[in-house]
Amino acid sequence: MDEKGRVAIPAKFRKLLQQGVVVTRGIEHHLYLYPSEVWSHLAEKLSRLPINQSNSRALSRHMLGGAIEAEIDSQGRILIPEYLRQHAGIGNQAVMVGLYDRVEIWAYERWQEYRSRTEANTESIAEELSGLA
Repeated sequence: MDEKGRVAIPAKFRKLLQQGVVVTRGIEHHLYLYPSEVWSHLAEKLSRLPINQSNSRALSRHMLGGAIEAEIDSQGRILIPEYLRQHAGIGNQAVMVGLYDRVEIWAYERWQEYRSRTEANTESIAEELSGLA
C-alpha cells in the first residue's frame, strides 16, 4: 500500500478485474474486491433479503453501504479509500488472497493471525464440512 492508499493488483488477478472492480468491507475485517459483474449479482441478492429481519438489514448495510467502484490505473493499482483501509486495519503491508470469484485484501498482521488460527483447525473444519464435497 502506498502513501496515497493505492495498492497494486497482482497481474494474475487483473484479467479477472479488467471489466471493472468493486471494493467493499469484508466480514472478517478485511476487504473484498469483486469483478463488477459478480458484484452486480451479489448486490441483487443482498437487496432481496427481507428488510424485516435485523440480520438481513445489517449484512446489506455492511456490504452495500461501504461499496465503491474502483478503477485500475495504468500501473495496475486501485485506490482504497481511507474508511475501507481503516475497516481492514491496513497500513503499509497488505496481503491479497485470490478466491473463486473475488479477491480479499487483508492487513498483513491480521492475515497471519487468521491463517495461523485456521491452519491449526484445518482437520476439524474439514470434518464439519465433509458433507459439501
